[in-house]
Amino acid sequence: MSSVSTPAKSGGARQGVQKFGRFLSAMVMPNIGAFIAWGLLTALFIPAGYFPNENINSMIGPMIQYLLPLLIAYSGGKMMADHRGGVIAAIATMGVIVGAGDVKMFIGAMIMGPLAGWLIKQFDRFMEGKIPAGFEMLINNFSLGIFGAILAIGGYYGIGPLVGAFTNILESGVQTIVNWGILPLVSIFVEPGKILFLNNAINHGIFTPLGLEESQRLGKSVFFLIESNPGPGLGVLLAYWVFAKGSIKSSAPGAVIIHFLGGIHEIYFPYVLMRPILILSVILGGMAGVFTFGLFDAGLVSAAAPGSIFALMAVAPKGGHLAVLAGVAAATIVSFLLSAIFLRNYKADDEDLAKAREASKSMKSTNSATAGAGTTVRVNGKVEKIVFACDAGMGSSAMGATSFRKKVKAAGLPINVTNTAIENIPGDADIVVTQQNLTDRAKAKAPNAHHVSIDNFINNPVYDDLIEELKASQAGGSPAERNTTATTADAQWDIDNALDKAAPGAGSAVVHSDILRKENIRLGLPSVSKEEAIREAGRLLSASGYVKPGYVDAMIEREGVASTYIGNGVAIPHGVGTAKNEIDNSGIVVLQYPNGVEFEAGTAYLVIGIAGARGEHLKILTKIAEAIEDESTVHRLAQTKDVNDIYNTLSVQPE
Repeated sequence: MSSVSTPAKSGGARQGVQKFGRFLSAMVMPNIGAFIAWGLLTALFIPAGYFPNENINSMIGPMIQYLLPLLIAYSGGKMMADHRGGVIAAIATMGVIVGAGDVKMFIGAMIMGPLAGWLIKQFDRFMEGKIPAGFEMLINNFSLGIFGAILAIGGYYGIGPLVGAFTNILESGVQTIVNWGILPLVSIFVEPGKILFLNNAINHGIFTPLGLEESQRLGKSVFFLIESNPGPGLGVLLAYWVFAKGSIKSSAPGAVIIHFLGGIHEIYFPYVLMRPILILSVILGGMAGVFTFGLFDAGLVSAAAPGSIFALMAVAPKGGHLAVLAGVAAATIVSFLLSAIFLRNYKADDEDLAKAREASKSMKSTNSATAGAGTTVRVNGKVEKIVFACDAGMGSSAMGATSFRKKVKAAGLPINVTNTAIENIPGDADIVVTQQNLTDRAKAKAPNAHHVSIDNFINNPVYDDLIEELKASQAGGSPAERNTTATTADAQWDIDNALDKAAPGAGSAVVHSDILRKENIRLGLPSVSKEEAIREAGRLLSASGYVKPGYVDAMIEREGVASTYIGNGVAIPHGVGTAKNEIDNSGIVVLQYPNGVEFEAGTAYLVIGIAGARGEHLKILTKIAEAIEDESTVHRLAQTKDVNDIYNTLSVQPE
């Protein structure tokens, strides 16, 4: 049987590095607030700060020595084995920190955290089904304590000193590069790496640990500025605005705002891909920026995330703002002048930009079957039922099923596509599609199904691969089998269509017109953290009478299980499990963030809060899924200043 596609070795390697970068990012990004807090305390209260304070300054050393590495380790362990993994990761990393002496153990935390989480996960798997009834808590607690103590000792005598020595060698090498004045050359790797979506591996795997160490010693570090500098991308976008021809010219101003003020650098990647020679512009612009930073001794006290000019200014040290601005300006000017040469009289339209965005999206995507990045999606035997599953079964999985069902129907495949909660996956499911960190739970519920693990549920490139594989698989059956299955599928489509006219899963329930109300669409909100965005959506649901206040905490809890970012710039936070008891009426609210909100799996410009009772909200979710499949629609809704635009696009009027 044929397979869908086999990526080139170079593509597989790139995806492997992307996956590694994403893993590093997942350890660092949830703790960026703590990094910024440490940076602000450093900028304000050290002896050379704005308001020197000896007492507050005494907190700064312990925070970077213990708190920040332990937070990173906990996040890494939690990814491996949930809270239990996070706890043992923190215990083990404490041994690494103390064993390394004065060396800051960010790299050690990134090693020991996931390792400890993985080890306790293997132990738990080995003990599964072997613990006598009534002894679960005793064995779980003591095993965590015993393994934690052993790993802490091993970290103290083994990993701590080894990583400390490695860190010292690495820092010496980097310092040699700085002393030789060749640091600007790193832009040759950094700027193309950003276009290939390797920025997380570069920034959080290398520059952030080095920057924190240097910032502790010097009060600032240039390493925080190398990858986050918005100047190279800004120069490219300004050149498109001034010199390009065609409809693409009008798209540049909005991209400038999102990139420079919002810090979403990904917005300019397609513009570079339209004219690949522009990679020279961002490389030389980056080099000019790093050179200028060195010339004026610029640096930041902590990591700037996202790479907005506001973020850079917020963590610049006292008296260091002009030096930072000089480097950003130098990068912008050089990038702009070179881009102007390459873009003079260059004509492009929206179709060219759409193709470039698709190319950029394909570079970013590392989605694949559960076997891992770079493998083929294989389907063995006949497939009659595909189930999309998420924690609650009423949000992201519903939209994913809607998106994929359209592809199945267009391909003429006699397959039933449905969605459900993880705990309710039917035993007759042939294929189960889940988010990556839910796949293990899905496998436990449906061990005989083929499992596909993805990052987001909307417009996922793996869907097209799966459709092709399903075509090949279905073609292998006998005519009688195909006819019988087709008849069943035709009947199922009739059922699906009937349910589209009522509330899916609710029989004859009626879709109320006030599920989405105009007053619950908020436009032009300033970018915030994902937690703040989710809470704001929850507060609006509560204030509108859809839910009780307790539902808001359930929404935050759901986000901790798996990201509610579903792709194409949209997130749909909602509650799970017992949170259904907090729902009074089905309701949906829409929050527009023109500059985006960073979720684990991507940047959301529309945050759609959901409370679903009796399945009444699913018809609107279907409408939303259909609308956001078109990336240009999301881009329009993310920038619109007219509530009616969003309302008319997403709402469903009563029939």
